[in-house]
Amino acid sequence: MNRSTEPQEPLIPYFGVFDLFKIGIGPSSSHSVGPMRAAEAFLDELRDSDLLQHVKRVQIDLYGSLALTGLGHQTDAALLMGLQGETPDQIDTDTVATKVAAIRESQRLTLAGEHPISFRETTDLVMNRRTVKGMHPNTMHFSAFTDTSPDSPAVEATFLSIGGGFIHREGRTGMAQEKCSSEVPYPFTSANELLQHCEQHQISINELALANERTFRSHEEIQAGLQRIWTVMQECVEKGCHTEGILPGGLNVERRAPALYQSLTQRTEPMDRDPLCVMDWVDLYALAVNEENAAGGRIVTAPTNGAAGIIPAVLHYLQRFCPNVTDETIERFLLTAAVIGSLYKRNASISGAEVGCQGEVGVACSMAAGALTDALGGTPHQVEEAAEIGMEHNLGLTCDPIKGLVQVPCIERNAMGAVKAINASRLALRGDGKHFVSLDRVIRVMKRTGADMSARYKETSRGGLAVNISEC
Repeated sequence: MNRSTEPQEPLIPYFGVFDLFKIGIGPSSSHSVGPMRAAEAFLDELRDSDLLQHVKRVQIDLYGSLALTGLGHQTDAALLMGLQGETPDQIDTDTVATKVAAIRESQRLTLAGEHPISFRETTDLVMNRRTVKGMHPNTMHFSAFTDTSPDSPAVEATFLSIGGGFIHREGRTGMAQEKCSSEVPYPFTSANELLQHCEQHQISINELALANERTFRSHEEIQAGLQRIWTVMQECVEKGCHTEGILPGGLNVERRAPALYQSLTQRTEPMDRDPLCVMDWVDLYALAVNEENAAGGRIVTAPTNGAAGIIPAVLHYLQRFCPNVTDETIERFLLTAAVIGSLYKRNASISGAEVGCQGEVGVACSMAAGALTDALGGTPHQVEEAAEIGMEHNLGLTCDPIKGLVQVPCIERNAMGAVKAINASRLALRGDGKHFVSLDRVIRVMKRTGADMSARYKETSRGGLAVNISEC
């Protein structure tokens, strides 16, 4: 038989630790990191078509949640920076406001950092503030016009921002950077398959994850990458603990982490007089990260920006309050967290615009709970149970940010998610891993719940707290 006519095995993407944890910019992975990456991909298409130097105008149309909450989530700024050739992991976050102001004042931007064009935001960045039936809630359409094609696009492309900084180009089966699960030694598409591998080969979940990652990188590269992620998380907490002021956007939300940090570091009574003081520290770590995120600072998606404080908070708890924690412990934590996150990414969603905040804070809580359990010596079955508990008690969590800003209730919600993750881990570690609802089942339920959830509660700012709280 001719090889070209043989049926092809479906390609199942592999989501690894450096897919789930990406260094980027606040305040939103789907509304700022994703659009910036989409702009970068569109510039690549212009280069591939040898049209970049001939472009006279670029128009971007935003739809769904991107249009409804894009201004609050700084989607406009992210797209302007992306068109100028900036990338989420390399951009100097302290210069964004100045650069955006310069573009708006001059009504010009430098495409890909090399080709100046006019850019009138009122006509070239269109917010289609309506729900488009059949369209992904985070959709953006790019059109490039040239001298020879002033009225119809010479190149156009539609991108979907599908959560966690991931993007998808419509009309293509996958992005070029995607890896395939069939390449790794321990492929899995469910928690049940994951546990079967662990039992059959007598390995932990973090050992399985490391073996899979070594398909694509050396052990030394993996270690360096994981330590870089942890370093950025620590820097984010440190900056958040020492930066005072009011968060941008108009809600006049005051940063709370600096005052809380001062209060905790100045306490003189022994901690055993107030054992719940540990919870105050966990709250601090989460608040510090998400206040930095809300201010547009340097963030690690974990798995999204809106939920970026949970995993760093639990990691800081692990390092500060648990015994015998080393760099290797931190690496094991991140590897296990990514495995759990990949199950949600593959089988449900990590996008608040698709399934509500259960897909962001809920998934991050589940990842942190399972990873903490692994780091503290839990069995694979206990890890799976902790991850299930973390999601089970976040089912139905809505995404209803006030004024479209990743501030209220998002910042506090991370503190609550971090504490819940620690509790879920403790519950699992005190059991034998046997439980009634499996992780696979709770992921399916989360997906169905998101599908049933009204669009008003999925990052549109048209329901819930977003319309029932005064902005005064």
